[in-house]
Amino acid sequence: MPLNHAPAHRRIDLDPAEALRLLGNVALGRIVFTRQALPTVRPVNHVLDRGDIVILTHEGAALTSHAEEADDTGVVVAYEADAIDPDTHLGWSVVVTGYAHLVTEPSELMRIQHLLRSWAPPGEGAAQAVRIRPELVTGVLLTTADGTATTRG
Repeated sequence: MPLNHAPAHRRIDLDPAEALRLLGNVALGRIVFTRQALPTVRPVNHVLDRGDIVILTHEGAALTSHAEEADDTGVVVAYEADAIDPDTHLGWSVVVTGYAHLVTEPSELMRIQHLLRSWAPPGEGAAQAVRIRPELVTGVLLTTADGTATTRG
């Protein structure tokens, strides 16, 4: 008999609208992008704005530099956020894949800076905003086998 007597869990795929709704209810996530041909992950805070994920970074950051060099389609990134209870292992996880663009319009950058305050210490250079347009949104709900667990968010 196994030593772990944890209750049975069930994994439910979320539709994109529900996945984005849950992502919009948390402030912290992880952005994944390519740096020197290798995947790089950075924790960042975010806000949903007009259906896009927006993060703040600073001028000279690896992601900012990468987004500046991108063509009109942007740079491909992944964004992940979750709310999973460490004790029960219940909750949800959402992954968004899309194109990131640097926000360059001064009034738009100012508006975003009022919506979102970075929790990370300021880096060198001015604050920059990166807008991620979701192309592929996937999410899973981790619930009890009978489905009685609720999601945070």
